[in-house]
Amino acid sequence: MNFALLRNSLRVRLLAGTLVWIVISILVAGWGLGQLFHQHVEAQFDAELKNHLDQLTGQLFLDDRNQAQIRLPPSDPRLNKPLSGLYWQIDRIAAAADPPLKAVLRSRSLWDETIAVPADALADGEIHRHRINGPQGVVLRVVERAVTIDAHLLRLMVAANESLMTEPVEEFKGQLWLALGILGLGLTFAALMQVFVSLAPLRRLQAALGRVRHGDARNMEGTFPNEIMPLVNEFNSVLAQNAEVVERARTQAGNLAHALKTPLSVLANAANAPEKRDDDLARLVATQLETVHKQVDYHLTRAQVAAAVQVPGMRTAVEPVIRGLVRVMQRVHADRHLEFVVIPGEVSVSFRGEEQDLQEMLGNLIDNASKWAKSRIEIRVAAVSGKLRLNVDDDGKGIAESERDKVLKRGARADEQVPGTGLGLAITADLARMYGGDLVLAKSSLGGLQASLMLPAA
Repeated sequence: MNFALLRNSLRVRLLAGTLVWIVISILVAGWGLGQLFHQHVEAQFDAELKNHLDQLTGQLFLDDRNQAQIRLPPSDPRLNKPLSGLYWQIDRIAAAADPPLKAVLRSRSLWDETIAVPADALADGEIHRHRINGPQGVVLRVVERAVTIDAHLLRLMVAANESLMTEPVEEFKGQLWLALGILGLGLTFAALMQVFVSLAPLRRLQAALGRVRHGDARNMEGTFPNEIMPLVNEFNSVLAQNAEVVERARTQAGNLAHALKTPLSVLANAANAPEKRDDDLARLVATQLETVHKQVDYHLTRAQVAAAVQVPGMRTAVEPVIRGLVRVMQRVHADRHLEFVVIPGEVSVSFRGEEQDLQEMLGNLIDNASKWAKSRIEIRVAAVSGKLRLNVDDDGKGIAESERDKVLKRGARADEQVPGTGLGLAITADLARMYGGDLVLAKSSLGGLQASLMLPAA
């Protein structure tokens, strides 16, 4: 897993930040609510014990023998059930020199047990609270009070199993964490949906850029949020400026070609004049002018294509270009009675580039095949792995395998007897490479040469 890519992912950052905040919020909320509920239950528990203690105090009196008695015991039925968890007990507080006294009165729920609290000093009416071990080893929460009646000091105690308080708290906390867990899952799902919905315009933006890059559109089209539209508008402005620059470069290249060809033609005509045919200097000048003319054509073509391939959104239908070139070649080579056959195939595909560049490349291949063919030329179009493949086959004598790389070089010719400059295949190969494609020469099934041109498809 590439962690660097994950760190640079906007989606991962948004999700990570949101999930961390959700986890922290749920943990704090769970702990805080649990503590608040525990404090509330503890306060209610202590209030209930004090309420029983107040009832016990209100019903306490001494009989004729100064024995502590209860007019009416507390009404909670648990006080009558043995070892129910709720108890009361009354002790007489002895003087320091007297032996310890056993319980004077106690609830039926204590059965044969007693509550043993620390021997602390209690003032009349004072309340103390304790946690002690009670019957069966359970922890008791005790509330005690000292009461003086006719100079007799008594200790009144009410106790309850602490589990009666802790068990509801633990049950509540369990349900609380379950509810918070479900809430966390819901918030996580909401965060995921929010991130994907929020980033959906970026995916549409990527798709719009892909359409421009693949030549399906000249500009970024679509409806985007207000936050993204400035970026879209700026990008479309850059595309328009780039297209303007390319068009200006093409115009300047055409002007330069026109400006150079006129004086070159004048010089060539002067060098090829009848009276100069035997002049060595004139022949040398004519030869060099032809070379200059070739180089001008070659490099101007390269400059134009280099500018064109930088412009996104270009798209050229292949079939009309092929049909147009076939009609032209039929007229140019009408005296040879050649048969041009376009093999039915994927002719509906498009080239991701300028139409005139496709005409230049394909025209060179068809023209070259027309010069060498005996009677038949086949043109086939196919789409292979996102690429456009154009095959031009002829039934001529072909080119030896050892010579195929040579004829792709500038000015190289397989046969000086056939008219041409030797730049057609070289220009085609260079243009194809500028578009990220290639030109491959092989033996044709017709017996001659097969020129296979690979170009980007739109």
